[in-house]
Amino acid sequence: MATARPPFRADHVGSLLRNSAVKQARHRFYDEKASSREELAAVEDEAIREAIKLQQDVGLPVVTDGEIRRSFWHYDFMADLDGFKFVERDVATGHNFKGANTRPIFPTITGPVDFPADHPMLEHFKFVAANTSVMPKISIPGPSCCHFRVAKDDITHKPYHDDVELLFADLSKAYKKAVAAFYDAGCRYLQMDDIFFAYLCDPKHRAAKKADGQDPDWLIDRYAWMMHE
Repeated sequence: MATARPPFRADHVGSLLRNSAVKQARHRFYDEKASSREELAAVEDEAIREAIKLQQDVGLPVVTDGEIRRSFWHYDFMADLDGFKFVERDVATGHNFKGANTRPIFPTITGPVDFPADHPMLEHFKFVAANTSVMPKISIPGPSCCHFRVAKDDITHKPYHDDVELLFADLSKAYKKAVAAFYDAGCRYLQMDDIFFAYLCDPKHRAAKKADGQDPDWLIDRYAWMMHE
């Protein structure tokens, strides 16, 4: 049977719940430092095969890896871009969710932004493609995330701190490289999960950007420009 092509009537963005084996393996590797990267990857590989089978068994024409290898749906992609550095700070929480708080890690931009040829998510996609009989997909954060989620004072690369348009131009170039790299890896369904247009419709977030000296309507325009470039 030929692989169906997008658009699809129904599919999911990418995140699925991790099973207990993955949670335990990640705890051993990240917290206890008691296992190797290869041991963690083996557990994740098996869980992803199970996630792919689950999606296929319910009839989805497209599958993802469930983002099982990621700590955050967006930060893992950003952290492996050139120019980004994540720092953990001595604050109470990171992002707050109902009933849960995330680790207090924060993105900073310390140098020129680019998409590296060895970005790990290229291999993540290839693993899905090698283990499914339907359309493999990967979801990455849209380019607006790389600006919206970085506090102005955390843009320490002076050219970007002084000229946000330069940052937007370099983000656009980096994403062009990302799209080409995923295509070369065989990807024909790359989803950019871009939620920050909706954030900028929220009075609270609009006020926060205005307080930071940024016009939210101008940001919407520039975020759209990055996507179309």
